Amino acid sequence: MKEIINFLNDLYKNNNREWFESHKQEYKHVQNIFNNFVEKLIKGISEFDSSVKGQSVKSCTYRIYRDMRFTKDKSPYKTYMGAFISPKGKGGRYSGYYFHLEAEDANYIGSNIISVGIYKPDPIVLKSIREEIMLNGENFMSTIMLADNFIFDQSSSLRKIPAGYPKENPYATYLKNKDFLLMKKIGNEEIESDELLDYVLYSYRKAAPFNFWLNRAVEYAYDTL
Repeated sequence: MKEIINFLNDLYKNNNREWFESHKQEYKHVQNIFNNFVEKLIKGISEFDSSVKGQSVKSCTYRIYRDMRFTKDKSPYKTYMGAFISPKGKGGRYSGYYFHLEAEDANYIGSNIISVGIYKPDPIVLKSIREEIMLNGENFMSTIMLADNFIFDQSSSLRKIPAGYPKENPYATYLKNKDFLLMKKIGNEEIESDELLDYVLYSYRKAAPFNFWLNRAVEYAYDTL
């Protein structure tokens, strides 16, 4: 993984087509390292979450080329690599397992992380999750407690509880969230360790009940369409 970080660091300092084209073979090398790791992640996760069986590296990883159509930043390349492993792959609108590496100075997320959950769910899914929290908030909280050293991300939290939801509900603060994610930073010690795969899979396994809980709400939302 250190080779990947080193390449991303260099790309961050030289984010232009000329540099990238002259280092294309180096990119292909680190991409291969990353893809091999993701392949092992899919296999390992499927041992405790059968819903991701059948997913591939292609269905779970992203292109390094940025979409520059709607942004002032015209840097052509992403300075991070990520994989989202979920029942229907990266574009499937389900909750899943995310693995992320980025350049040291990129500040896209701010660090290398692993995450479990759902980002920007469809409105019907967000409604389903919030209703499930109202009805079964204790179970929701228990899945967060089971996730070893993960932090519930509240960066997408609204200032107020959404209209139509009871403020007196004991779990009302969670109703303000627009994303539902558990996050854990990966330090340099883990990144450089030969045990990184085992560490990530152990962490995902501990957070899997949170993922199962969310995907039940997702399934319910789509089943009612």
